[in-house]
Amino acid sequence: MSAVRTVLGDVPGGELGVCDAHDHLFFASPRLPGEELNDAAAARAELTAFRERGGGTVMQWTPYGLGRRAADLPGLSRETGVHVVAATGLHQGVHYAEETLAALRGRLADVFVGELTRGIGTSGVRAGLIKVAGGFHALDAHARWTMSAAAEAHHATGAPIAVHLELGTGALDVLDLLCGELEVPPDHLILGHLNRAPDAMTHRLAARSGCWLAFDGPSRGNHATDWRMPDAVRDLAEAGFGDRLLLGGDTTTASARSVDGGPGMPYLLRRVAPRLALAVGDDLVRRILTENPARAFAVTWR
Repeated sequence: MSAVRTVLGDVPGGELGVCDAHDHLFFASPRLPGEELNDAAAARAELTAFRERGGGTVMQWTPYGLGRRAADLPGLSRETGVHVVAATGLHQGVHYAEETLAALRGRLADVFVGELTRGIGTSGVRAGLIKVAGGFHALDAHARWTMSAAAEAHHATGAPIAVHLELGTGALDVLDLLCGELEVPPDHLILGHLNRAPDAMTHRLAARSGCWLAFDGPSRGNHATDWRMPDAVRDLAEAGFGDRLLLGGDTTTASARSVDGGPGMPYLLRRVAPRLALAVGDDLVRRILTENPARAFAVTWR
């Protein structure tokens, strides 16, 4: 039986409801000083606001070493009635101190497997996905190291792999490595941030592989491509790939939370979904928010 591994335990994919397929309740990186997501009360308020808009599940893509606060996630899920899925994995090298990365050499896949099967630290909270990252139009040695470990952990556990594509680039290189060389089944791979590089040909080629395409992170001032996203989704739907699409919010800074005056998680349902429905119809948007993530994140766990 396939299931989604939430912070409260495994649940059938059909129980997710409306899903934010990529977001963050907690996140802290030296690349974003002063913008840490580290306030449990604000996280609770953000989840509540998402729930009030009809949200049912949030996939938190915050990986190892970036302030996941895994022990806080079960309580927040219970209090708000929103399913939460935690992540293991590793982001780009620039987000970490060298000593942190050095301590993981030779054991990265084991760390991922442990967090997926036994729990994150002493929290007992098991991760439900592996998050890794590429670079801008390239896969450097760090990306290849982390993706190789992610593939090894996938083969050991069945966990889905979610990939941060830097500014939406490098999708085909990621597919060549993970699904080609490392033999990860494409239907267990989620490519994130494709909205940031609205290249219709790359989108179609990626979709043909059978992987999942995530359009996540709207309303960002540093990549003003929101206006092109409905056309990109419509192009993929008309090409027959509507059943491979996901939507997410990717709130990574305190100022972007709705409770701090930004768009936050509710924006996905308050603005993005209605606008997208004008381009592709209510039924497809419903499926992208419910049926597609139910299939993308539900796996047969080993």
